[in-house]
Amino acid sequence: MSEQLHPQAAHHLPIFITAPGETDVLMVVMGIFLVAAVLWVGTLYWRLHSLPERMAHKSEKLQFEIVAILGLLALFTHIHLFWVAGLLLAMIDLPDFGTPLRSIAGSVEKIADTMPDTGAEAEHEARSAPASLPANAAEKKNASAVKEVRGSHV
Repeated sequence: MSEQLHPQAAHHLPIFITAPGETDVLMVVMGIFLVAAVLWVGTLYWRLHSLPERMAHKSEKLQFEIVAILGLLALFTHIHLFWVAGLLLAMIDLPDFGTPLRSIAGSVEKIADTMPDTGAEAEHEARSAPASLPANAAEKKNASAVKEVRGSHV
């Protein structure tokens, strides 16, 4: 190799300079490093981008779907305000009004179904009672149901 060099060139070449026709090892190593760095930065970006959604999912927030939609909007529109809004929404606990209202509605339905009306409903039950039961048995059944309801509210 030294016989091919120009007489004014340095006789000791650095390791990163390769002879013609040989593989440039430094370029191959740097290419692999570049691909790995791009994949790592991309993974970091995706994890950072999905941070609000993961926070809302982990804490089982009611607004999880809204946070997910804001994250998708931020991803596709590149408007960072959507991501910030999703992050803030994932951190805030919204009050749960639905559960107490469902409980109240269920209790009201239970009270309405268990308290028989002494008028039309008693006559309807007496008519719909099986023929094998006498009319007095249907009345006793209604009376016992009324006593149970009144006894449970005392």
